[in-house]
Amino acid sequence: MANPPRRPTNPMTAAEAAFKPIKKPVAAVREPSAAPGVRELVSIRIDRAVLDHFQADGPGWQDRINDALRQAIEGRPVVTRNDD
Repeated sequence: MANPPRRPTNPMTAAEAAFKPIKKPVAAVREPSAAPGVRELVSIRIDRAVLDHFQADGPGWQDRINDALRQAIEGRPVVTRNDD
């Protein structure tokens, strides 16, 4: 039984095969949630001052951020708390 050659017969073909770009798997298409109004868990980075502003009024700060963002996309002016 003969051993296979140690080097490929065509070095150019072997080099092209070694450096051939790897195809990345295509990301799955994300379907919108079936139920309207369902909230999704996300992670975002916001400035410390913005976080402090919304947390200053206590619990419910995530809801207040969500309400402010909703107002922004609907074109309404964002209502903020008064610093009395």
